[in-house]
Amino acid sequence: MNLPSLFLPHGAPTFALRPGAAGLAMSRIAASLPRPRAIVIVSPHWDTRTPTVGTGERLETIHDFYGFPAELYEIQYPATGCPEAAREVVAALRTAGLAVEEAPSHGLDHGAWVPLRQMYPDADVPVVPLSLQSHLGVSGAFQLGQALAPLRVQDFLIIGSGNITHNLGDYRIASAQPGLTFDYLRHFPNWMTEHLRQHDLDALLDYRRLAPDAVRAHPTDEHLQPLYVALGAAGERPAVEHLHTGISDFVLAMDAYAFRTMQ
Repeated sequence: MNLPSLFLPHGAPTFALRPGAAGLAMSRIAASLPRPRAIVIVSPHWDTRTPTVGTGERLETIHDFYGFPAELYEIQYPATGCPEAAREVVAALRTAGLAVEEAPSHGLDHGAWVPLRQMYPDADVPVVPLSLQSHLGVSGAFQLGQALAPLRVQDFLIIGSGNITHNLGDYRIASAQPGLTFDYLRHFPNWMTEHLRQHDLDALLDYRRLAPDAVRAHPTDEHLQPLYVALGAAGERPAVEHLHTGISDFVLAMDAYAFRTMQ
């Protein structure tokens, strides 16, 4: 089994309460895939200097947000970890020359459990959380993904969770002015999709200079970097499937992609 790697949106925390079309797309994605042995998920909400692997058997549902409806804090995603699978993740990263740390007590932040809850609501697939190193930029994220690539042929599903646009300042503006839209919500995702399909890695790694409204779409790009993890995990010139597109909470583009190794 050679699973694709995925980039999935996690939206605002309230996406867990109102999953809508993006949530349905994630359910369909999971239903279309062979059941993985384990999931490795990278979220921008676990950000460390050194790649760190969650190695615990039980993964706490972390409610790492504030000011949201009380029912959101009652949601639990009772995922199990897999120390054996986590050790394989550690070994893959070390084989690629990366320094690695282990975190046996780390759980799942909302960037991880929100999309996983849509895909596998029964929490019946073991999960291995892996931290992001946002200070290394998109090239560092791509290299992290490359280190994970061998795991895909060992029945691991590699998921990068983020958003193709993420500007919370614009969210505040748009929420105060109903009907206001921003052109970059179309232009930036379209540019990313086009260059992914063209396998234009040089342009993608230099997106901040080349893509339209890149800095407006991502004042800081930790929410985009998981896409590069998924891309790196797919090998050279993967087939690109654009699985979903849409806007949530005024300014969060909810594009989802699958990257499949070309046979």
